[in-house]
Amino acid sequence: MDLSRREKALLLALTTRGGRRRSGCCRCEGVRAVRELLTNFPEKVRFIAATERGIEALGTAPDKLRIVPEREFEELSGTVNSQGVIAVADMPEMASGAVQGDFILALDQLGDPGNFGTIARSLRAAGQHELWYTKGSIDPWGDKAIRSGMGVQFALRMRRFDTLEELALAARELGFCKIFIADPHQGESCFKQQGLFEHSVIVIGGEPNGVLGVAPDAARVMIPMPGDYESINAAQAATVLIFESVRRSME
Repeated sequence: MDLSRREKALLLALTTRGGRRRSGCCRCEGVRAVRELLTNFPEKVRFIAATERGIEALGTAPDKLRIVPEREFEELSGTVNSQGVIAVADMPEMASGAVQGDFILALDQLGDPGNFGTIARSLRAAGQHELWYTKGSIDPWGDKAIRSGMGVQFALRMRRFDTLEELALAARELGFCKIFIADPHQGESCFKQQGLFEHSVIVIGGEPNGVLGVAPDAARVMIPMPGDYESINAAQAATVLIFESVRRSME
């Protein structure tokens, strides 16, 4: 089946935050991201636009497929060297109710889509589910964030807050009362901090300014750096912290 004019217009509109908000859906571009979506959340797929090359790379001709010529696909793709496949999918609603997992990972004004994607994949790989973020952070459903996360967003429970203080208050109301802020320069070592992953919130800030929000009674934790380096990037720091939780669970 060919791509309709309405579907093409929707694909182009979804490159903007406003377009995603109005339609309630997003673009999921790239072979790995689309496979993740088809494997775990096929019910969310509205349609898939793909070239013959993209279908071959997927290894299957999925339902709701729209075959698009290469030249037309170039107008739709958000990448320079596309893989020839884009899925349009319904965005999940924000999570609500009880928290699932041992801790909440919170992002405070983290604006880099590459860092976001790496953090989301690390959280998923560690078996955790809760990813909360504040206003000013990257839109998790933007093209770059989804490509970087390879569609893992669909498997996480995400919640958005205007401020870090509001986020911390919501967490405490759900029984997650300990707030830890990752700091490159001060605080207890993350390898020694007691209760770091026991009904807690761990906050990662953006680059280059770190956590900007205020969370009353928060403690600071740091990653020891014997090399006396200024800092590592947000995704690296988050991954170290996330997998420290895995290490502790195996002791």
